[in-house]
Amino acid sequence: MIDKLEYFLALARARHFGKAAEELGIAQPTLSAGIKQLEDILGVMLVKRGSRFQGLTPEGEQVLAWARRIVSDTSAMKDEMRAARHGLSGRLRIAAIPTALAMVPALTTPFREKHPGVTFTVLSRTSVEVLSMLGNFDIDAGITYLDNEPLGRVVSVPLYSERYQLITAAGNPLSDRAQVTWEEVAGLPLCLLTPDMQNRRIIDQHLAAANVSARPTLESNSMILLYAHIRTGKWSSIMPLNLAETLGLIEPIRAIPIVGPDASHIVGLVAAQREPRTPLVAALLDEAMALAGAFAASR
Repeated sequence: MIDKLEYFLALARARHFGKAAEELGIAQPTLSAGIKQLEDILGVMLVKRGSRFQGLTPEGEQVLAWARRIVSDTSAMKDEMRAARHGLSGRLRIAAIPTALAMVPALTTPFREKHPGVTFTVLSRTSVEVLSMLGNFDIDAGITYLDNEPLGRVVSVPLYSERYQLITAAGNPLSDRAQVTWEEVAGLPLCLLTPDMQNRRIIDQHLAAANVSARPTLESNSMILLYAHIRTGKWSSIMPLNLAETLGLIEPIRAIPIVGPDASHIVGLVAAQREPRTPLVAALLDEAMALAGAFAASR
């Protein structure tokens, strides 16, 4: 039955019989037959029938939540038995907010040195998508803000504090200052993350608290693209200092602390609150706690 549930999950993701079959590496008639067998086993219709995929039935939506949990638990059981025999191996799926991507190697590199049989998939996602994917068992862990918006039922490990700097080229307005205010940076030609990103919402909140608002001349969901525009000398941005340093904070680019207030937000690792945890997730949480201690000691 597990294979039929996997067929169903693939169809729910792809919302197309042909694409789901291709994802699974099977023929489309095999997929359709598997879904029909699952419906016969459960005694309900799961998929709205038609010439093409038209969505799930209400019963299908209910089964979808169970299917995610059952397939995830089965995979976790297999991982635990494999780890008991051969040590940790398998793939860890991590989704991180864009401002945290540059910090991911500090977690994945020492982890893989300890567990060379483990591979990684790392995705860039918004904070909302990170939590959604975690709830749907599409990822094993996420890296996101811990203290700004509700997280739901997760276990979390605080990693570091994100503080905000004006990142600008020498010669630009305010570039010779030791510090600037949120009110002052609002008047600059800014390139910022798109409004669906929590980092942008945080920036907008602090600007609003200073009774100003940003009117960015460029928005993107890519921190690398923002930094590339800063390097032209024609744009400025607001970024966490640790991210700017990782991207390559070199002359003539300057990082100037933004005060009034000197704001900070906690970024950390999150995982679903479930017992027992998979061996991979348990080991990743342990690595995150070690990394948090190293970050704290370096400050």
